[in-house]
Amino acid sequence: MGRRFVLENGAVSQRDPLLGEDPTGLPDLAADQLFNGSTVASRFLRAELELNARLRTLSFGKPVRYTYNPLEYAWDTHRCYVEKYCQEGQSVLFLGMNPGPFGMAQTGVPFGEVKAVRGWLEITGTVGRPAEEHPKRRIVGLDCTQSEVSGARFWGFFQELCGETHNFFRHCFVHNLCPLIFMSESGKNLTPPELPAAERDALLSCCDSALCQVVTALGVSMVIGVGKLAEQRARRALAEAGITVRVEGIMHPSPRNPLANKGWANIVRDKLDNLGVVSLLTS
Repeated sequence: MGRRFVLENGAVSQRDPLLGEDPTGLPDLAADQLFNGSTVASRFLRAELELNARLRTLSFGKPVRYTYNPLEYAWDTHRCYVEKYCQEGQSVLFLGMNPGPFGMAQTGVPFGEVKAVRGWLEITGTVGRPAEEHPKRRIVGLDCTQSEVSGARFWGFFQELCGETHNFFRHCFVHNLCPLIFMSESGKNLTPPELPAAERDALLSCCDSALCQVVTALGVSMVIGVGKLAEQRARRALAEAGITVRVEGIMHPSPRNPLANKGWANIVRDKLDNLGVVSLLTS
């Protein structure tokens, strides 16, 4: 049996929303523009579609029991985010690692805490569901009532710093290295480093290649990893590909990081100030 997609109304479809159709199963009239367009957003989305195709060839065993890909079931909102904010002239790419269960997994937006996505970012669209869900990690999309601390801190910081979204996105974009979220039988969130070595290496090899495509498409001059792992993967992947881009890092806003719970915004502002990003965003 082929891949199945559970739509927002509960119906099951074998029509892939990534192949020019949205998660409601209706034809996407903009498909030709996406696959043949020359805009930065079109090139970015094509790189993600190619990554999705490679990721479908992978399989994951224990401790992974559930794997969600919001670039499939939340493609509609993700594409809204990319087409709205991915643009020419951006010089900085903030790079997260992979989705959180109450952030991008629900909204399709990196660090996608629902209030920030609906409010400041003003993202709209339909979110379906993965074919198999953990009963404690249901996807309810933009109706999710649980806040993701990391996303609230991340987008809240830039909202306070920049005021209007234009002031941030004229210079910066935000992306995740890996679009997949992994869960154990109990529903525990698993990060890529917690996967068996062979599965982790195959996954990150695909994601590293896609990152190089994305950085080339965007033409950014600096990649800022959000957390040490994203920073390290970016530095290694881009160097091995011979892509000359400055790679830096900031502390991850996760509440599991004790230091992030002691003034993450002030720590990150100081680091971004030293990198020249604060003056870029407030000029």
